[in-house]
Amino acid sequence: MFKFGIENLDKHLELFKNKRVGLITNPTGVTKDFKSTIDVLSEKTNLVSLFSPEHGVRGDLQAGVHLDTYVDEKTGCTVFSLYGETRKPTKEMMDTIDVLCFDIQDVGARYYTYIYTMAYAMMACKENDKEFVVFDRPNPVGGIEVEGNILDTEYRSFVGYYPIAQRYGLTLGELSLMYNKEFEIDCKLHVIQMSDWKRGYHFKDLDRFWVLPSPNIPTTDSLLPYLTTCYFEGTNVSEGRGTAKPFQTFGAPWMDADLLITELKKRNLPGVMFRKTYFTPMFSKHKDTLCQGVELFVTDKDLYKPVSTGYTLIYLIRDLFEDFKILDPYRPGGKQMIDLLSGNDDLKSRRYTLDELLHKLEQDALAFKAKKERYHLYEV
Repeated sequence: MFKFGIENLDKHLELFKNKRVGLITNPTGVTKDFKSTIDVLSEKTNLVSLFSPEHGVRGDLQAGVHLDTYVDEKTGCTVFSLYGETRKPTKEMMDTIDVLCFDIQDVGARYYTYIYTMAYAMMACKENDKEFVVFDRPNPVGGIEVEGNILDTEYRSFVGYYPIAQRYGLTLGELSLMYNKEFEIDCKLHVIQMSDWKRGYHFKDLDRFWVLPSPNIPTTDSLLPYLTTCYFEGTNVSEGRGTAKPFQTFGAPWMDADLLITELKKRNLPGVMFRKTYFTPMFSKHKDTLCQGVELFVTDKDLYKPVSTGYTLIYLIRDLFEDFKILDPYRPGGKQMIDLLSGNDDLKSRRYTLDELLHKLEQDALAFKAKKERYHLYEV
């Protein structure tokens, strides 16, 4: 019977005996019956501190909103912010605990910030001689498929820190093992595994309800499109934030969707269909402005190639519409967001034709797949 890592806690209580416990979590840290990992650990261990990633412990903050230290009303635990002045737990935070736990549902994309919250927490555990425990959860877009380039560390950021592929095909537990050995964090790491998870499973294949890990990944239908359209965050094309279907819908006031869809059909992209749509974002890019655009439908999750589809979209939109722009860096002298998301400047630079770049993605994916298989905890 399938179980999340937290649902196997009772087999591992010795890890927590006579220790002060800290927890990094958000609303996705729940059991099958929606009991919070916070409550589970409060009952069975000495939980003393909570650590909040982007969007907050309770998931009440939009992307990019910073927060300060506060007290959680329900538990009385101090909540330390890992998305404010610091991304890594400080010595003062670490002094309150003996073991730091991590229980957050990932989405399987390199640019999702939670996987770097985990990495920084592991670094802090190494620096402060603390133990780190990952309660493992599924990679919701599967553990077999790998797609995309290997990040160039010259473009390292909080949306891409280590040289892994955009779609890396590992669970968080497996990813933590890779971080620890491949990237030499070398903390005292324990992974509490899931039961009966298979590498080919997507989240839809499990007997579980989806709890949105962030406001703009509301359903499992958002997951593969997120791997496709997140690159638009670095452009003047709306990626659908502020609509009912973020990342599944994209467009701009100047876009001719019929023209774009005509060109997309010529590419014969597998496992996907496109529909013309109109939308007016309630917030974010093009707020309160009518946009013409495209709604993306994944018709076959096994055939669909989200990363290469995203690169194809960027190339076609740039060629078709003179109003298309790549946005400036958020900070003077910084890297442009499209480069940070794509892990190098290949997508922006046009040094390759589209087909050449897609071939380069395939080569990187093959290289990463061979490396990541060393860290598999689960069978196909």
